[in-house]
Amino acid sequence: MKFVTKRIHAFLDYPVAIALIILPFLIGLGSSNPIALQLSVVTGIAAFILTLLTDHHLGAFRVVPYKFHLTVDFLVAVVFLIAPFIFSFEGIDAYYYWINGAAVFIVVSLHKPEVIA
Repeated sequence: MKFVTKRIHAFLDYPVAIALIILPFLIGLGSSNPIALQLSVVTGIAAFILTLLTDHHLGAFRVVPYKFHLTVDFLVAVVFLIAPFIFSFEGIDAYYYWINGAAVFIVVSLHKPEVIA
C-alpha cells in the first residue's frame, strides 16, 4: 500500500535535512571514522538545497523535477546502507546510517504515484 504523497514527502524533507545536519553533533557521530559525521552533514546540506529547488508546494524555486528528487533520495538510501561497510563505521556510526538508509528507502518505496489528468 503506497500512501506517501508528494505533499507528505515535502513536509518531511526540511526536518530530515536539518536533522542530518544537527543530529551527528548531538549523538557524537564520527567515533569510528570522522567521515560518519561529515557525510551526514554534507548530505543534510545537499538535501536542504535540493528541497528548496524541488518542484513541490514547499519548494522555493521549483526548478528540479520531483521525480529527480525521488531518484536522489533513493540513491542516498543506497549510499547510507552501504557506507558503514565502505568506511568501516562501527557502533552508533553504523546504526545511524543503516536506520536512516532504511527509513529513506521505505519512504521512497511507499511513495504514491501521482495521477496525471
